[in-house]
Amino acid sequence: MVKAAPLKKVSVDYDEFKQSDPKSILVLPPINHSYELDAVASINANVTRPLAEAGYYVFPMALVSETFTQNGYTIVEEIHQLAPSKLHDVFASDAALYIEIHKYGTAYSLLASDTVVSLSARLVDLRTGILLWQGRAQAASSEERADNDSGLVAMMFSAVVHQILDSAFDVSFDISKKAINRLFFDK
Repeated sequence: MVKAAPLKKVSVDYDEFKQSDPKSILVLPPINHSYELDAVASINANVTRPLAEAGYYVFPMALVSETFTQNGYTIVEEIHQLAPSKLHDVFASDAALYIEIHKYGTAYSLLASDTVVSLSARLVDLRTGILLWQGRAQAASSEERADNDSGLVAMMFSAVVHQILDSAFDVSFDISKKAINRLFFDK
């Protein structure tokens, strides 16, 4: 089984982040580069909790979405292009989190299936437009499975079982939680 390697972490300079000291974060709708339509809803459902638990005020996703829609912004790429000062004027948030989903979902093959979620994010100070932080993270279901050298029949049976379970349950949703935790907390 081919395992997805966790993305390498880049050394991060937190000086700008510490100087900005944001108290509120506006999470923008993620740009979805995957083929899975559920990816955006899953990331939105999982991203606010770790931020709120870290002590930040996170604007409610429904309010953010409705505000953009009422102002004629329905294309996510256009929302990501809005000037930080404009976002600050509308939401009065200290910072905005821009998320991109690179991979989301399960890839099936004869002997294996692997659910992968890969994302990148950047936090921008809406008062100054300065980049405060950026990161990338990836998580995969194959990380939790042990390699099995029991033979071809056992590998095929295991692949079928995992494919049925992955189809029956939304494994991507749980994997997205792990990817988000890695993104923010390097776990």
